[in-house]
Amino acid sequence: MISNRKLEHLLICKNYDVEFKDKTTGFEDIELVHNALPEVDKNEIDLSTSVFGKKLDSPLFITAITGGHPASKDINKQLAIAAEQNNIALGVGSQRAACEHPELADTYSVVRENAPDCLLVGNIGAPQLNLSNKAVEILDADILAIHLNPLQESIQPEGDLDARGYLDLISKITDLVDIPVMAKETGCGISAETAKQLADAGVSFIDVEGAGGTSWAAVETYRSDDKYYGELFWDWGIPTAISTAEVVNTVDVPVISSGGIRTGLEAAKAIALGADSVGMALPFLKKSISQEDLNQFIKKFNDSLRIAMFLVGANNIEELKQSKLVISGKTKQWLEDRGINTRNYSRR
Repeated sequence: MISNRKLEHLLICKNYDVEFKDKTTGFEDIELVHNALPEVDKNEIDLSTSVFGKKLDSPLFITAITGGHPASKDINKQLAIAAEQNNIALGVGSQRAACEHPELADTYSVVRENAPDCLLVGNIGAPQLNLSNKAVEILDADILAIHLNPLQESIQPEGDLDARGYLDLISKITDLVDIPVMAKETGCGISAETAKQLADAGVSFIDVEGAGGTSWAAVETYRSDDKYYGELFWDWGIPTAISTAEVVNTVDVPVISSGGIRTGLEAAKAIALGADSVGMALPFLKKSISQEDLNQFIKKFNDSLRIAMFLVGANNIEELKQSKLVISGKTKQWLEDRGINTRNYSRR
């Protein structure tokens, strides 16, 4: 049953090492250019941003984590309270389970109950065209995310291996629902070419969710009796920094940079690359012990982002997006091989 699979995913992510082994996010190749004369009052730096008409206190998204099993209800409640108290965005895990099994709906609806003013992101797969409006209704979502997870599907025993027609389904979902639609990967990143296809299909937001954070091949490896394929593809994907740069240099839609981002400094690098927001999931799952832990984690994230902005002389997120940075190493090589002039970032 899908509910049991959700519980397995939750327990594995919470208790096992599911992050990439050798591949990194690429942010170690990104250096913000220090400004010794920032001419900024750190205490007045504005982290706020607006997403589809909602003003948020920080560009941080708690991206899709869980739902669909009774054990996930308390976690979603904790995350919702933290998101509401800190005025940041929150996404939920795939809602297919609740759409097909109404008794599981409260594992998602608990979010809006505890976060009445929060920007909430629903979640379905491309094949669930007929469930899209139901998913929006259950969550009272502001945005509907469509998750793209071909690697996970190819590794898990019960995976859907026929991906024909997905782009057409995504286009139909954008027409069917009355709220903006986001396309999001699940740990393998989005290329420039895929981003263009998604934007042309009517997607209003792209979450790159690149390689370097949680590996869903790893998660499925722990579930499988045959470890060969999961271990072989454990590190598959486009590193997050690279995917972010590819997408922002290709399409004119807001971009979330996520996948292995763990600090406000990494978030600052992602935004300077051109991202509008940043997302994290696994750290919040690991921290979901108490409300105090969650709030403290968010506070440290915001404080470290503010310090990075102070050190480059950025008063707000828009100024941070124009900060100078230098790209080196494998990230530079990849981007230049793909036709992106990395010098444009250092000569702003």
